[in-house]
Amino acid sequence: MFMKRNPGQKICDVNYFTARRLEDMADSLGRLARAFDSQELGGRMLTAQEGLAAMETSAAMVCGDCSRCSLLSESSREDGYYLYYLLRTFEQKGRIETRDMPQMFQDSCRRKERYLNQLNRNLGRASMNLSWKSRFLESRDAVMVQFRELAGILEEFSRQLDQARDVTEEYEGDLRKLFRRSHMSIRNLLVLEYENGQREVYLTVCTTNGRCVTATDASSLLELVLKKGTWSPAKDSRTLITRQYSTVRFLEDGSYRMLCGVSRIPKCGERLSGDNYTFFESRGSQVVLSLSDGMGCGEQADRESSQTVELTQQLIEAGFSPRAALKLVNTVLLLAAREQHPATMDLCCVDLHTGVMESMKMGAAPAFLMGEDGVEILESGEAPVGILSDVQPEILSKKMWDGNRIVLVSDGVLDALPGEHKEEVLKEYLESLAECSPQELADQITAFASSFVPAARDDMTALVGALLKREAS
Repeated sequence: MFMKRNPGQKICDVNYFTARRLEDMADSLGRLARAFDSQELGGRMLTAQEGLAAMETSAAMVCGDCSRCSLLSESSREDGYYLYYLLRTFEQKGRIETRDMPQMFQDSCRRKERYLNQLNRNLGRASMNLSWKSRFLESRDAVMVQFRELAGILEEFSRQLDQARDVTEEYEGDLRKLFRRSHMSIRNLLVLEYENGQREVYLTVCTTNGRCVTATDASSLLELVLKKGTWSPAKDSRTLITRQYSTVRFLEDGSYRMLCGVSRIPKCGERLSGDNYTFFESRGSQVVLSLSDGMGCGEQADRESSQTVELTQQLIEAGFSPRAALKLVNTVLLLAAREQHPATMDLCCVDLHTGVMESMKMGAAPAFLMGEDGVEILESGEAPVGILSDVQPEILSKKMWDGNRIVLVSDGVLDALPGEHKEEVLKEYLESLAECSPQELADQITAFASSFVPAARDDMTALVGALLKREAS
């Protein structure tokens, strides 16, 4: 599958060719998204042209050659206000009544009821067409967002291919010799080192003694040659090495590991909590913590927040960036829901190689970063997901060190605290705590919030992640 580059071979190898093709594909998708952008979106209210068309149709069907009033001619004037007033009245009340019409119409028209019935019918048809057009434009916007974000993914992958350093020659001899001693034959070998220092190994290998070897056992051989790191087979790779050649992918574990703790208290009287969370490790040794608070409480809020965190996790695991995942989830929920039931989203992604954390929020409560210098409040004022079509999640980037902890809480925790500056109250409490495990910390936070209220008035959830230095093997 992977061929080692021979000495003196041109730089234009398969990696370079792949990177260029990905760039071309990303550029094409970006151009396609910009083509959508260049098209006129139109308004979301009835226009003067649509109003005039409704009035002309009504006049043709009811008035005939009657000229007792000059409603249509007056409405056609650029400086006339009749038409604008009638359109806004129809949008507010859903129909136009006799008292809403100009006085000259009320005094002179002999077919008021028939004309108004026909006008309301025509305006209702135009309003329905506008609603379908708006829905179509929203769907088109969703496709445009997906094109744009897919282009970004391809560009990122292309950049990784360009910046990945081929260090195969440094380890090839020792790896082949060690695997041969363990009764395995390496046909092809590729060792890559990425920008953040993480290394990745692809081995096309088979056993020579007729037995099978687990990929986990083979990863222990890599650790003997590739010093200063622990290795494990990728989750999407093969788990067994057999007599037939096959390619196995190995990833270097990060310098850090993260432990998680969570504590949840549903609203008093409710069986289910409307808060949901995820804690998982995505590709590239990145840990993701997310907390979503559905609107309200109970089963409906639980279903909405669960859908939000599950969609986000699936997109991130598929390769979308966290920011792109949030934007796509927002678009999907906005288009799928018949009614607006927004859910907040608090997303933290931690690189286990560098310790850099990126925090993104959409309507969520502030998060708290606990470090050597105290507790820092991380907050953002974005809207919840599923309520606005064009929402840009703000990214806050922080460096975490050994022993640092990130605390995510739902609104129910903060709302239960006393005083006006509730974030400061929780910050002072966190600063007063002794060092403990993530689970103990999460339990202490919900217990502290519960101590100020006789019963939980809203769902309470505390999600804690602790970054720890991985012990050298």
